[in-house]
Amino acid sequence: MEEETKKQDGFVPIPTGETEKPDKSASRILTGKGRRPGFARAGIGRDRPKDEFQTKLLDLARVTRVTGGGKRLRFRAVVIAGDKKGKVGIGIDKGRDVSQAVEKATRMAKKNLINVVIVQDSIPHEVKAKFGPAVILLKPQKKGRGLVAGGAVRAICDLAGIKNVSSKILSGSKNKLNNARATMEALKKLKQRF
Repeated sequence: MEEETKKQDGFVPIPTGETEKPDKSASRILTGKGRRPGFARAGIGRDRPKDEFQTKLLDLARVTRVTGGGKRLRFRAVVIAGDKKGKVGIGIDKGRDVSQAVEKATRMAKKNLINVVIVQDSIPHEVKAKFGPAVILLKPQKKGRGLVAGGAVRAICDLAGIKNVSSKILSGSKNKLNNARATMEALKKLKQRF
């Protein structure tokens, strides 16, 4: 039946004698042979210095902005970065997905670093700070007492390198972001005693 339609159309393929050869460049890419030197295998990027800052995701929230066209969903991440040697920072940023929000917040945390005064693995004196409704009290402790703190305060003190401290959230605030910011304000108030 197909031969009849070909004869009616008048189209007859002319044999050339060549068979189709597979493209060798495509197979090289797939198998990994013949790749240009200086990429992945050569180890580019491996000699980059390792980041000294440790990060911790404190809070992740879904936030919605209502527009005329509907609701726009984004993610807000709160990240704490510190080197455990007296530097700590907090970063807050939003992104379309979780990974983008965390990445942007981490970059912000590394930009907003503060230096914390640490004396014998503790803070030099008692300090109290307020941010919004959140009120935080930090007290120095003797060696071996450990971190007597919870939530955001514990995470910040740990990444700052403070090993012995006791804290109390004096307000009824359960908001992690406000408590973290109040803790940062308290650490900024610390002065070296001579």
